[in-house]
Amino acid sequence: MEQDALALYIHWPFCLAKCPYCDFNSHVRAEIPQARFAQALRAELAHEANRLGRRRLTSIFFGGGTPSLMAPQTVASLIDDATSLFDAVPNLEITLEANPTSVEAERLKDFRQAGINRVSLGIQALNDEALHFLGRQHSATQALAALELARSLFPRITFDLIYARPNQSVAAWETELETALQLVADHVSLYQLTIEPGTKFEALYRQGSFSLPDEETAAALYETTTTITHAHGLNAYEVSNYANPGSESRHNLTYWHYGDYLGLGPGAHGRITLDGQLYATRRHRAPEPWAELVERTSSGQTSQEPLVPQERAREMLLMGLRLQEGIALSHFQARTGLQLTETLDPVILAAALEEGYLVQTPTHLYATEEGRLRLEALLHALVL
Repeated sequence: MEQDALALYIHWPFCLAKCPYCDFNSHVRAEIPQARFAQALRAELAHEANRLGRRRLTSIFFGGGTPSLMAPQTVASLIDDATSLFDAVPNLEITLEANPTSVEAERLKDFRQAGINRVSLGIQALNDEALHFLGRQHSATQALAALELARSLFPRITFDLIYARPNQSVAAWETELETALQLVADHVSLYQLTIEPGTKFEALYRQGSFSLPDEETAAALYETTTTITHAHGLNAYEVSNYANPGSESRHNLTYWHYGDYLGLGPGAHGRITLDGQLYATRRHRAPEPWAELVERTSSGQTSQEPLVPQERAREMLLMGLRLQEGIALSHFQARTGLQLTETLDPVILAAALEEGYLVQTPTHLYATEEGRLRLEALLHALVL
């Protein structure tokens, strides 16, 4: 990975409604202050570009929140600024997350004209009952129409689905996934429903309002996911992400390869190398105080902490072992200053290798499919 490479993440924190499963930094406002936040994002981008210098820009990702609620002209201005302030690579990947409500779908053409060349649709389900349970604002019909429209407008598209929902059968999931992949078979993110702390679902789950599939059913749903995506030519290149060869998310690969990325906007995190030292950066989480901070200082950053080698190693392991390709030992040492074996529990490593959960070659360490099924528990035990 080139030392000057930089991915850019821009966070738009506003949503029409807060989904009960979501623990992202998202906020509902009766009226979104478009002009104020557009100006603040542009100011913060200019400030950071002046600080970092002309880095090589490898991707731009508009996330949220719901960035498809942004004015398209704001998106166009930020793209223009970023590609002027940094040295953009050829065929720069520029992704925007969008919801398939009719209002947001109508904006897709404008976003394409603004410079977006990859759209990520937050479909989550193709069943109206499930969509209601998940707190989504669109119907299954709207989701399919948005997929069709996006396919006609953008050279690259992806979408999210959530499975292992309450009372979801393997047969129903097969039908749902097949329906979606018949429309789009470039890239897809498929997540098992998890209960995140601090969400509405956490409270409802504790109250017994709903239950999740047992381990056996969840495993069967995962195996079905693998079988169907493979049949459509999609490679499980990361734990929850599937793509045709060459269609992987270049932006997210920066995270998983533990490259540098600049995070702008309320609550955004970053990993930035300055003078040979890797720093963890963070912006003020609350939207209006972030904007006020930018207006006063040109930056909403609240912390920039140097990461010691052991912290870098832990983060790189947690990210890199999610990838099918795993972690390149040489890249690990160059990024952390440590040998990979210095950062792992030798007893757990030996057991994981013997059980077939991990494979170590002269150049890489990677998790097998069985290991990736148990990755969270495995990493918790393995990483020192």
